[in-house]
Amino acid sequence: MAVARDGNRGLELVEEFEPDLVFVDLKMPGISGFEVLEKIEEIDRTIVTIVITGYATVSSAVDAMKSGAYDFLPKPFTPDEFRLVTRRGLEKRALVLETMALRREKEMLRENFAAIVSHEMKSPLNAVQQNLFVVAHELADSASAEQRERLERMQARIRDLLQVVDTWLRCVSVDVDAIKERFVPVAVDAPIARAVESVETHATRKSIELHTLIGEPAAVVMGDEGTLAEALTNVLGNAVKYSYEGSKVTVTAERRDGLVDIAVTDTGIGISEEDRAHILDDFYRAGGTGEGGVGIGLAICRRIVEAHDGSMSVESAIGQGSTITVTLPTIQFDDPHGPGPKEDPAKKGPQ
Repeated sequence: MAVARDGNRGLELVEEFEPDLVFVDLKMPGISGFEVLEKIEEIDRTIVTIVITGYATVSSAVDAMKSGAYDFLPKPFTPDEFRLVTRRGLEKRALVLETMALRREKEMLRENFAAIVSHEMKSPLNAVQQNLFVVAHELADSASAEQRERLERMQARIRDLLQVVDTWLRCVSVDVDAIKERFVPVAVDAPIARAVESVETHATRKSIELHTLIGEPAAVVMGDEGTLAEALTNVLGNAVKYSYEGSKVTVTAERRDGLVDIAVTDTGIGISEEDRAHILDDFYRAGGTGEGGVGIGLAICRRIVEAHDGSMSVESAIGQGSTITVTLPTIQFDDPHGPGPKEDPAKKGPQ
């Protein structure tokens, strides 16, 4: 344990000892307790901070929590109260570190899974496929119609397996950094149009009407048009897949407070409350859909959207259809058709 008489010395000790838990008095010599809380947050967000103050009010407690404090301990306090809040703080720190470790383990499993699938499954399947082509060619003149049909079925099943493997690999190998390197200003009507075009044939086969409602001029985001189109195609494709024949699917794009909401709404079978909580997770398929798939289309979409600093939300009820919304931050322009982003007047220097 280490004790400091002022905030600056306390911050030096935080960097030196890397503690699990820090008690901060809101009123101290030098910099304020609120400044200390903000600095600790910058040094290490996992450190648990508890505020001690002699002028405990609701407003100071709220402000302290906003600055990153975990708990609040007003003076005077008893040794038992101090021990209790310390134990809770250390338990909180342990949970934070455990969560971080689990996330790192999940990423390692993801990377190892990709390597295992590629080497242990895809390579042998490719070899089997190549040999089947050779056998089919060698027996082309001598094999009976039934034998040729069996060979064709085997080739088809191998192709299906390879497609599943490629889909798995696509799910675990979405390169967020590579996506961000391609970011340019993109008007959202462009990826929406590409997504609609991609699913139009399937929608026509089911007599499903596709409607798009996009405000003018279209909102502009910093992003990669190709991957945004892929994400929206996944969402729109699911809407068509799980809609009833002769129904309607609507795509809207609406601005609000520096954001754009791209919503895909259908009147299909809907998603249960239990499934809604997991529908964006890897390899999760909602029960009772009656449709094939491995459950990663929306997971890939979520990763792409998060790479664009966006988010996804799902609203649905069984038998009442679904709305999946992709929310992205927008960029502003002086002229909607102009070349450059709008300059913040607050950032201008002296004239």
